[in-house]
Amino acid sequence: MQRSMNVLALVKESERYVFLYDDESSDALLQSLGKYASDKELSFTWYDAAVLSQKVRKLREQDRSDQGKNRLPESTH
Repeated sequence: MQRSMNVLALVKESERYVFLYDDESSDALLQSLGKYASDKELSFTWYDAAVLSQKVRKLREQDRSDQGKNRLPESTH
């Protein structure tokens, strides 16, 4: 099975937040987004975390849907 790498990016003025993650680490990424949002020294906000989290979840749902389409039908013989 091929392992895919996902890229999630946010540009805020002169700052860039770039996240690389594979399908197995999306839950860890969601936790990291929350940690970044709670860090007062970063310009990364809870709104940013919510928007990026939504993108991660949509990608995950789309990947699951695509995997279901690529499966061979089960034989009934």
